Amino acid sequence: MITFLTILNLIIFIAVLASLWIMAKKHVKFPKRVFIALGMGILLGIIMQLIYGVDNKITTQTTEWTGIIGSGYISLLQMIVIPLVFVSIIAAFTKIDIGEKFAKMGSYIFIFLIGTVAIAAIVGIVYAMLFGLDASSIDLGQAENARSAEITDTAKEMTATSLPAQILELLPANPFLDFTGARATSTIAVVIFAAFIGFAYLRVARKQPENGYVLKRGIDAVYSLVMAIVTFVLRLTPYGILAIMMNTVATSDFAAIWTLGKFVIASYAALITMYLIHLIILAILGINPIQYMKKTAEVLLFAFTSRSSAGTLPLNIQAQTNRLGVPQAIANFSGSFGLSIGQNGCAGIYPAMLAIMVAPVAGVDIDLQFIATLVIVVVLSSFGVAGVGGGATFASILVLSALNLPVGLAGVLISVEPLIDMGRTALNVNDSMLAGTGTAKLTKQLDEETFNNNNYNELTTNHA
Repeated sequence: MITFLTILNLIIFIAVLASLWIMAKKHVKFPKRVFIALGMGILLGIIMQLIYGVDNKITTQTTEWTGIIGSGYISLLQMIVIPLVFVSIIAAFTKIDIGEKFAKMGSYIFIFLIGTVAIAAIVGIVYAMLFGLDASSIDLGQAENARSAEITDTAKEMTATSLPAQILELLPANPFLDFTGARATSTIAVVIFAAFIGFAYLRVARKQPENGYVLKRGIDAVYSLVMAIVTFVLRLTPYGILAIMMNTVATSDFAAIWTLGKFVIASYAALITMYLIHLIILAILGINPIQYMKKTAEVLLFAFTSRSSAGTLPLNIQAQTNRLGVPQAIANFSGSFGLSIGQNGCAGIYPAMLAIMVAPVAGVDIDLQFIATLVIVVVLSSFGVAGVGGGATFASILVLSALNLPVGLAGVLISVEPLIDMGRTALNVNDSMLAGTGTAKLTKQLDEETFNNNNYNELTTNHA
């Protein structure tokens, strides 16, 4: 039975939702509404934590009801992942010129994504060793043990038992099954299938121009339809962020967070260092990193708060094309492939740090050979990390199992997982924008005038 205090909490929550709706009607800028929702969610969560506590019945009831908004928003983001990735990649093929630039474009994007994830793995290893992270020093509570058991079961369900077998699982043997997201590797499988369709389109366009034109119009129409759905979901972002942050803070075990503070600090030190490396790479390419930071800040804020690389894809592509001067085809490719390949945060830093933490528990010496093997395994395992939730866990399972380390210990950071995941997601998105901007610069397709222009429109002005 719902208590009076629970009803009161829900009334306050609805009132805050209504205030966000009023802001939208008054045309308050989208990023500002997201930031306000983030702050209000944290504030409401802290108040609930202080008044009721984590395990109180009122807290549980309240978060169950507000979870309809937060979890519902996440479900909608998951709903759009596969259609968005599939259509975005095919649409990118309709916007490219066949020839040498296409080969260069694809190669550079791939090099950026894979090269940076290797660097990210090294950064993660360095910080894990600097901070002396050791999973054996963590006192596993009920939540950690439950999460460890869940991850162990997930690892057992994965049919691949070796790294080569795991790589084979990336291929879309049944693309229609992968469209349902049934497999952990469904996202990369859909990416590969979309690439096959894209190359087939190029062949048809070259040999049968009339049919190619019809296909292009059809693909553009479907792309517009999917983007309309995405736009609707993005409009719900402030409300979803409010609920997610409120529930996260209200139900967080701050004692555990305090205990795991060293792991959180080490993680963010690694994430920030990798972001600075991204900026250094841009500077080496002759791209102004300060200008880049200003024009991508809103996208990274959205990624940070939503914890969804896939949900950020439309803003990612829009920022690249409208603000950074990246051609549409390159932006589509880098954004779409960046959802499942070379994610610096979830597939690079996190599994590398986790492996260093877990190794002492398994009695494994962290020597040069182990570190070199770990970097290689991280790079190979970075293919197929999903763009919405669970990607870091999947990458960790692959890395730990490939190194014969106890997979269940991937659950040791469950208490601080949401907090770390925010930074990981922002870094993932920045890496894909780096790949797009860097590729455009190297192929001499970057619109310098657009990049240097400080009079740019707000992202999602025509959508959210």
